[in-house]
Amino acid sequence: MIRFSPRAATFVVALAAAPALTGCGVNAIPTKEETAKARWADVQSQYQRRADLVPNLVATVQGAAIQERTTLTQVMEARARATGVQVTPETLSDPQAFQRYQAAQGELSQALSRLLMVVENYPQLQSNQNFLVLQSQLEGAENRISVARRDYNEAVRDYNTSLRTFPTVIWAKTLHAGSEPMQRFAATEAAQMAPTVDFDSLNPAAPGGGSPPASAAPGSAPPTAAPAR
Repeated sequence: MIRFSPRAATFVVALAAAPALTGCGVNAIPTKEETAKARWADVQSQYQRRADLVPNLVATVQGAAIQERTTLTQVMEARARATGVQVTPETLSDPQAFQRYQAAQGELSQALSRLLMVVENYPQLQSNQNFLVLQSQLEGAENRISVARRDYNEAVRDYNTSLRTFPTVIWAKTLHAGSEPMQRFAATEAAQMAPTVDFDSLNPAAPGGGSPPASAAPGSAPPTAAPAR
């Protein structure tokens, strides 16, 4: 009869139990967590791609000498806020941090929407090849952001489900007791509202055109418009 030392016996038991543990999903939680973090990196990459396009887009619109300046300033300020809020993989379970990030990115989306609506009133920009290229790149970036967010949400749904369902819930309460549900992107109230622009205030030939009143719609230029950056 073969006798094992206590240490050897422990190793043999652990080795024998490994296939059973694997089959019970002991590795599922960390695997799904890493997948969700990878999808988050994709989201951040696509948001950064969009942010990198903004300065050239604003410079091109500014170069066309359009009258409206407030929207350009709003875009650059929104970009600064969006790139200034960071959510790391370690803080994906922090609702407040995630909401700040989502809100900042949403503000930039709204500012860009207003800018593109303003541009529609300037035919010279519609024939500007540089602007058309940037506009196409921006649209592509928005599409990639949408796909990246969808993939991230699906990875988070899978991971969060594993924390609550059998048999992985066993490991969520024992070996992986520190695992927390991750936050998912959700449509914000602002994202469901189309931006508005008062085009009459941008056209000097239109009745009441020129300098709009202080109560002008978002995107129009007030008398004390800030200089473009």
